Amino acid sequence: MSARPVQATAPSAGVIGALSVLDRFLPVWIIAAMGVGLLLGRLVPGLDTALDAVKIGQISLPIALGLLLMMYPVLAKVRYDRLGTVTGDRRLLLSSLVLNWILGPAIMFALAWIFLPDLPEYRTGLIIVGLARCIAMVLIWNDLACGDREAAAVLVALNSVFQVIAFGALGWFYLQVLPGWLGLAQSALAVSAWDIAQYVLIFLGIPLLAGYLSRKLGERAKGRTWYEERFLPRVGPLALYGLLFTIVILFALQGGTITSQPGDVARIALPLLAYFAIMWGGSFLIGKLIGLGYERSTTLAFTAAGNNFELAIAVAVGVFGVTSGQALAGVVGPLIEVPVLVALVYVSLAGRRLFTTKEPIRA
Repeated sequence: MSARPVQATAPSAGVIGALSVLDRFLPVWIIAAMGVGLLLGRLVPGLDTALDAVKIGQISLPIALGLLLMMYPVLAKVRYDRLGTVTGDRRLLLSSLVLNWILGPAIMFALAWIFLPDLPEYRTGLIIVGLARCIAMVLIWNDLACGDREAAAVLVALNSVFQVIAFGALGWFYLQVLPGWLGLAQSALAVSAWDIAQYVLIFLGIPLLAGYLSRKLGERAKGRTWYEERFLPRVGPLALYGLLFTIVILFALQGGTITSQPGDVARIALPLLAYFAIMWGGSFLIGKLIGLGYERSTTLAFTAAGNNFELAIAVAVGVFGVTSGQALAGVVGPLIEVPVLVALVYVSLAGRRLFTTKEPIRA
């Protein structure tokens, strides 16, 4: 994807006008992909079963292919020799850890109980979504909103490490311990650290290694100018194609379920909408208040608001079953997250005017 930010004081219309034609009409492509996926899942008998059968363990190969295709161009753009400037930014790292691993799960827990007190399966599914911090699609939203690519790579890697270590423990705390303290209904979540590590290695490790090797070998053979001006523009559109392919497959897998239960989908959507608004808006504001520039505030906001829907769905299906309410709540996650975070890309670009410090134009 080839979005290029302009100066901080430029009007939002100018920022959006700087996007490529593909990126500028991204909401149209995404809505179309969602519609195609839902129609395929509803109208083609056995398609969801056939797609679900193409997997290794609990990992869907079509979804994995789409995610890898989507993430590679973004990670190929990262200037890995600049990562040191991110790892030394304690404000960014500490605020990200607090937002992702303390506030995010706590807010989702609270919203799930506020909006779904009478629907325990959906409530549990939403809490699982809140525990699965984003390590994949967030790179797309951050890149479109002209966030800091190097910061996004570091925060995604940090989330990956914590995901392996903390996911099971947080699931136990928010589904058993905390409800017990509050006198609420409890449920159990049995998932191993190795299962989580597999998702991290596949969905982040492979495209991260490919992106790093592309830059390293490409610059060594042809130089940075050729790599960034010739190679990256050629592979950039693959990110959009991978995103749209992933959305079509994801919605085709659950098209029948989603379209047959619109009332339940609406009930699940309400806390999700509140969650994304609170997490993104609060994180963006926190970034500004602690003195981060636009690029890193944007990265902080998207990495805090996004969720690892593929992990949440896989865990819900593996523990509770493919037809469970927990799995449906996981599926509704991207149904709401994708269009909302696309909209927040444009909100972020418009909010660039709030930052008075001018930042360099990035390719």
